[in-house]
Amino acid sequence: MKSFKVLEIKESVFKDNNRQADLLREELKKRKTFLLNLMSSPGSGKTTTVLRTIEALKSDINIGVMEADIDSDVDSHAVAKTGTKVIQLHTGGMCHLDADMTKQGLLGLGADDIDFIILENVGNLVCPAEFDTGASKNAMILSVPEGDDKPLKYPLMFSKVDVLLINKIDTMDYFDFDLEAVKERAKKLNPNIKIIPISAKTGEGIDEWADWLLDEIKKWQEQ
Repeated sequence: MKSFKVLEIKESVFKDNNRQADLLREELKKRKTFLLNLMSSPGSGKTTTVLRTIEALKSDINIGVMEADIDSDVDSHAVAKTGTKVIQLHTGGMCHLDADMTKQGLLGLGADDIDFIILENVGNLVCPAEFDTGASKNAMILSVPEGDDKPLKYPLMFSKVDVLLINKIDTMDYFDFDLEAVKERAKKLNPNIKIIPISAKTGEGIDEWADWLLDEIKKWQEQ
């Protein structure tokens, strides 16, 4: 017989976070606010994609952005230049956001008049995949220079997201990147995943991405 107690902290933390995330999702649904959790590794072109998304949708809906980072506000300055409502979230060294942090961000942003909010999560393919933020949908970006083996190395992330943006396709000629292999590997992990090749730099594929978002936002608001 053990003389000490074993406390499964990780399981407890996840269960509590999942409850908080479900509550936040229901609250957002009542307010008809669509929250997108956008994840990727550093350098994938996440902020450039956010800027392209704002440009494509700003005439159709009210947009807000929450920029999460360990200790920087560079991305928020870039978003603010577009005139979009933005707030910077500093995680204090943590490599992810959870539901409570997301709720704090929404309160700080003041989201009552916003239809669509982009949460640009901390650049990481591990921790953010484990924590439900309460988002309406989850998306991730994989850039061509990162390689086509990432679904094999980070299966949880690919299995959790609703849509995969394959960014920097304008660099395909310079990298050994098998687009079809990525699609096959991602679909094996997540048969329902939507895959959209894009170039945030040139704008290629952004219209398809914007159309997907508008369709999902409409479905969310009609529920």
